[in-house]
Amino acid sequence: MALRISNRDARRLWLDAQLLSAAPTGPLDLADIIRRLGFVQLDTIRVVARAHDHILWSRNQNFREPMLEKCLARDRHVFEHFTHDASLIPMDFYPMWRRQFRRLEERVRGWEWHRGMLDEVGRADIRARIEAEGPLSTKAFDTKIAGKQEMWRRPPHKLALDYMWYAGELSTSHRENFTKYYDLTHRVIPDHLREVEHRDAAQVDWLCREALVRLAFGTEGDVQRFWAAADLPEVKAWTAANAGELVPVEIESANGQWSAALALPDIELRLATTPAPTSRLRILNPFDPVIRDRNRLTRLFGFDYRIEIFVPAAKRQWGYYVYPLIEGDRFVGRIEVKSDRDKGELTVVALWPEPGVKWTGARQAKLDSELGRLARFVGATGVVWLTD
Repeated sequence: MALRISNRDARRLWLDAQLLSAAPTGPLDLADIIRRLGFVQLDTIRVVARAHDHILWSRNQNFREPMLEKCLARDRHVFEHFTHDASLIPMDFYPMWRRQFRRLEERVRGWEWHRGMLDEVGRADIRARIEAEGPLSTKAFDTKIAGKQEMWRRPPHKLALDYMWYAGELSTSHRENFTKYYDLTHRVIPDHLREVEHRDAAQVDWLCREALVRLAFGTEGDVQRFWAAADLPEVKAWTAANAGELVPVEIESANGQWSAALALPDIELRLATTPAPTSRLRILNPFDPVIRDRNRLTRLFGFDYRIEIFVPAAKRQWGYYVYPLIEGDRFVGRIEVKSDRDKGELTVVALWPEPGVKWTGARQAKLDSELGRLARFVGATGVVWLTD
């Protein structure tokens, strides 16, 4: 029989696996946080703080923004590549990421919008310049779009840099004001990691197992979506091959329904030892790992969330960049907050409690405390409310 896991226990396991169980205090080991999360998604939008910085701050509020660039560019504890989007991945995972370079190289060649990139001679010229001059950004090159100017079209050199980055030929050396600088991979990735070769089957096995470690439990789709570095048929083949080891579980959803999933053999130990989450109220980023898989979010928490940055203003239900609020193991609301770093202000535009959530004085006090902490993180000296 499948092991049944109640909704409350499922939330507890998932939040702990993604480092949102304990209070975000204490000594900071940034490389360890990223390793335990698996990766941190990058995003350029900075309404309050950029997604990657906010995600890490949510795990330990001693984190400050310059620390991540140091982790990438100086300490080389992480490398940058593509999961669901550009992400920072622990450097020691690099040997298990080799097949992802091949997968993405093949896919990029088939993308219609990448067919305007430079040919092999043009790409060789880019490599030669980077070898001679050191890390370069797209601003160092100047090729023009041929033909009709369309919003989605990009210059050939940008497409070529993308392609070589996806394929692992170039790597991110560092970023300046979030602008990516490309370098030859052998100058970024240590030799002892770059020279390791694992068979594809071993890499898929690692991807699936490490996804389940960080999920605590999951469907085959959950496992596939975690890294987005293996295809669903590969994940299904892996689960079939390891059926004797994997533990069948049934997970209670927020609506009371039960659904089948899988877990690693330590699931009962995790159930017995995983603590309940802190009762602290947190402001999470829209790209937080707990938010990112919207289907899993809805199943476990009954929280229907969509980011509306690409929705025309008149059609938005909430706002441009709205942050989920979690208290303990429950999403209690959403808030629109903006920061003005020049004025040193953090501004609350709107607050929406979730249906059925009573917004008590105690809950407001928790939110005020979290807003104060967030303000200090971004260098704001005060919080301004535009709403009653």
